[in-house]
Amino acid sequence: MRAKIHVTLKNGVLDPQGKAVHHALNDLGFAEVRDVSVGKYLELELDGASGQEAEHRVREMCERLLANPVIESYRFELEP
Repeated sequence: MRAKIHVTLKNGVLDPQGKAVHHALNDLGFAEVRDVSVGKYLELELDGASGQEAEHRVREMCERLLANPVIESYRFELEP
């Protein structure tokens, strides 16, 4: 089973990396870019877990290591 995980900053949390990318894009002539948010994307291959157990384990991984739940949100999809 494969887990596709997206981690982003919560609303209201400063994103200095996103601001730097935004300014760089504007400096390169991409004036239509209004805002940029930078996050993380991870793919995990899981062995031997049922759908419900895999969902529980991936959520636990996100809460304990892959995301900082104080300032980040995460979502994930599971594929067979």
